[in-house]
Amino acid sequence: MTAYPTLTFHDGNVIPQLGFGTWQIEEPDAAKAVQTALDVGYRLVDTAAIYRNERGVGEGLGDAGDVFLTTKVWNDDQGFAEAKRGARQSLDKLGRDSVDLLLIHWPCPTKDAYVDTWKAMIDMRDAGLTRSIGVSNFRIEDLERLDAETGVLPVLNQIELHPSFQQRELRKAHEDMGIVTQSWSPLGQGGGMDNPDIKAIAEETGQPASAAILRWHLQHGFSAIPKASSRAHMAANFAALSFELSDEQMARIDALDDPEGRKGPDPATFG
Repeated sequence: MTAYPTLTFHDGNVIPQLGFGTWQIEEPDAAKAVQTALDVGYRLVDTAAIYRNERGVGEGLGDAGDVFLTTKVWNDDQGFAEAKRGARQSLDKLGRDSVDLLLIHWPCPTKDAYVDTWKAMIDMRDAGLTRSIGVSNFRIEDLERLDAETGVLPVLNQIELHPSFQQRELRKAHEDMGIVTQSWSPLGQGGGMDNPDIKAIAEETGQPASAAILRWHLQHGFSAIPKASSRAHMAANFAALSFELSDEQMARIDALDDPEGRKGPDPATFG
């Protein structure tokens, strides 16, 4: 990972900044997709129990020892005992004794189980089942509650973040708390690549539109985990590591923010 851009967690562990997301990759296709991503050069692979492809992801990783692996505890497995059981099932499917990062997938605030789930995550980290623990889709109030009730903050919060939905208030809270921001759907489910400003910047840089968007994420200090189904798309995304955007180009993408730009579920009500 020495030549690969990385971010350092507050627990001292290090994550590659650009990763390969496996959402919507079916189990039979997962092994080949992961193998192709590793061949392109990716060193971070993200999966989750609910993706139902952990077995294939584990197969694709094989015995690769320099790849950072993330998985997530699903909503149905929230609770102290339930989270431990769900995480062990994920490890069995992945064929691993441990993962690099384990996340709570959604806060599900109406279930009011994420604090107990977090306490289980702390136990699992201490037992060596995961090196680091984090969350996904948590709001500021959820992060503050974890800190108040356990004294342990997540190392990372994986959130919907793309040029048309930039979550600036939540990002600022992450910065203040020392939490890494990781972007899911970093390309806006592909819609961002059709934006005239993005197209113009891609032409100016001579890079794919997807790489221009991902470069914006990287230069803001986010981790990003785009999903791609073909080698060509994986390579186009990976090109984000090969160039830089100017301050003016960054500002043009910053200006695309839309408070109504959310494409995925609202964490306040989902689950």
